[in-house]
Amino acid sequence: MYDIRRPGGVAIAPPGRTHKEKPMSTAEVSDEDFRQILRQTREFVRTAVVPRELEILNEDRVPDDLREQAKQMGLFGYAIPQQWGGLGLDLAQDVELAMELGYTSLALRSMFGTNNGIAGQVLVGFGTEEQKARWLEPIASGEVVASFALTEPGAGSNPAGLRSRAVRDGSGADADWIINGQKRFITNAPVADLFVVFARSRPADERGAGIAVFLVPADAPGVEVGAKDAKMGQEGAWTADVTFTDVRVPASALVGGEEDIGYRAAMTSLARGRVHIAALAVGTAQRALDESVAYAASATQGGTPIGQFQLVQAMLADQQTGVMAGRALVRDAARKWVSGEDRRVAPSAAKLFCTEMAGQVADLAVQIHGGTGYMREVPVERIYRDVRLLRLYEGTSEIQRLIIGGGLVKAAQRQTN
Repeated sequence: MYDIRRPGGVAIAPPGRTHKEKPMSTAEVSDEDFRQILRQTREFVRTAVVPRELEILNEDRVPDDLREQAKQMGLFGYAIPQQWGGLGLDLAQDVELAMELGYTSLALRSMFGTNNGIAGQVLVGFGTEEQKARWLEPIASGEVVASFALTEPGAGSNPAGLRSRAVRDGSGADADWIINGQKRFITNAPVADLFVVFARSRPADERGAGIAVFLVPADAPGVEVGAKDAKMGQEGAWTADVTFTDVRVPASALVGGEEDIGYRAAMTSLARGRVHIAALAVGTAQRALDESVAYAASATQGGTPIGQFQLVQAMLADQQTGVMAGRALVRDAARKWVSGEDRRVAPSAAKLFCTEMAGQVADLAVQIHGGTGYMREVPVERIYRDVRLLRLYEGTSEIQRLIIGGGLVKAAQRQTN
């Protein structure tokens, strides 16, 4: 059994920690311990998960024993602070882990991606102490699967277009909230225990965007999860529509206890998530490159290994260059996030480049494999389909371009004013 919670034989997240203890600094895991975590994750991915990729693809689910191993390793809470039972990895460490997780079926990472990422980070960054105490430990252990319910039929990459509504049932601060609306393409919705739900509480005005975020248990009356989506790829990574019909939640379900936290929480969590997705894309591109090199070295044409042909070498060179550039960009963006130097333009630049690069590397991988690469159950065929989604979620490539370009112009205008 792999156990990344105990690198060097020392438990990172010991049981019995009280919530009154002083929170640890951002760098909760030493370099030495993190190297052990990374080594054990790599071993788990490549020896336990990679051999079962066809099983995940054909059955459209991650096997229960792999899910349990991931729980035991602490993967459901690797980015949750140790104070709340997680491993406490910062984003610079997160991206190294993501590059390993991207090497296999993306359904594995998707199992615990929302716990560590866009859903869990809303609580970590914006929740009240009571909300953190109630939810973060079960999220970190995998007992609770948290799902990020933002996207709607008419509001995808731009949360400002939300139509879901939340209204108070009364005038007091302790009044319940009533939520109505429909969410679409919600990751882990079919197995979620908790939905982090974004809804408009009032029209946008000078006070803010008017978007609040709520913690809604999946078994709350009025919550309905639709059938699993049939997607182009990423078999085993389940998404579905979620409908909220007169769902009543108490005032304590309002994240942070403030109405206008929602938009800022969404933007912050998405920006952090973009760096993670960029790293995931690099890991997947590395797998496509490795498959391409192995095939080029062994497959023959007219008795000659195709890797000796210059045009094939040129494709391998383009793949290698893209992977190396992406890895460097991801690490730089993560470093700037951790230091606070850049939490807007750099995440979008990393996601834009790396997800587009992964698509190009996957396309070249199929080309190098020729007809074999077009056959179902060949790794590069699956990768080709899987990576297409990376350019869509956490903000499309077009949205990233707007963020980057707009950010550069605003920075220049600030300098001249």
